[in-house]
Amino acid sequence: MSVDFKTFVKLAPAVSAARLPVLLRGRHGVGKSQVVYQLAANMELPVVERRASQMTEGDLVGLPSIDGNRTTFNPPDWFKESCEQPVVLFLDEVDRATLEVRQGIFELTDSRKLNGHHLHPDTVVFAAINGGEHGEQYQVNEMDPAELDRWSVWDIEPTVEDWLAWGKENIDGLIWDFINQNRAHLEHNADIEPNKRYPSRRSWHRLNDVLVKADLLEEASPAMFTLAQSFVGFEAAVAFNDFAQNYERVVTVAQLLAGDRSETLEAFSLNEHCAMIEKVEAEDVCKKELSEKEVANLANYFVSLPSEAAMKLWSVISTGGIQSNVVNFHGANKGAVGTHLSKILGA
Repeated sequence: MSVDFKTFVKLAPAVSAARLPVLLRGRHGVGKSQVVYQLAANMELPVVERRASQMTEGDLVGLPSIDGNRTTFNPPDWFKESCEQPVVLFLDEVDRATLEVRQGIFELTDSRKLNGHHLHPDTVVFAAINGGEHGEQYQVNEMDPAELDRWSVWDIEPTVEDWLAWGKENIDGLIWDFINQNRAHLEHNADIEPNKRYPSRRSWHRLNDVLVKADLLEEASPAMFTLAQSFVGFEAAVAFNDFAQNYERVVTVAQLLAGDRSETLEAFSLNEHCAMIEKVEAEDVCKKELSEKEVANLANYFVSLPSEAAMKLWSVISTGGIQSNVVNFHGANKGAVGTHLSKILGA
């Protein structure tokens, strides 16, 4: 069964607390590495990362030295660090490694040691692969049952909400709004044509960083389109460029609460209203106490909404956990909210 990142972040620490290794399986570019770094930050541990696909046997077990009539193996620096202090040891691309390297990792996951050198008691082990359900799409090796039996295996299928929640702090508003309103373009989930460029969560992140660095996010331009095509492919780039050309129709949550852009909001389609409400939810607006003015502006917006969108907004407000927001909202604008709500429920 596949899990999203919200579930993984909640449950995987229980495995690490038992000092057992965790294996993430999933498609490329979905954020497997990033979530490992997130968990490491939560545990306040540094990350020691190695690409198993680039290792030789010597890179894993170390090189021998002779002392008298004895031969001993000196561990490589990264493994010595993992033995001497608590770290998150992250082995990426394990299913692209040579058989010899995977045999060494077998001992590491089974006994927490290599050639007699033991991991620090508080070091935790994570690994990531592209195999599993999507393995036929990648040039990877199958892991046999004995290998998999040493791991706690998690098949990662992150939701769009996972990416949007992460993107609030890491992605420019233009790209965030585009993905929020055009979710099918976040990543490609259908069959893959050889040598064709497709969007992924990672490619959108990289495009974002390039456009921010080049100061090209103010308006649509040929340069923006060309760069987008190189990262996310032609179809997604066309849709993104069209969205950027009409971005003046996008209203921010701050503008909504301030009562600005009311004429733009009045011209919204149902899908645009639903996307607006999703932004309100994503920014946790209703989980903090709002001012009287903000509640009034939110109420004005509510009474202008069609039934489906109005109920969506009401659900966001009522489940926000702030009782004063609910009370003030329900009584705002001389009871107009209650009237509109009753009309919807009685329809």
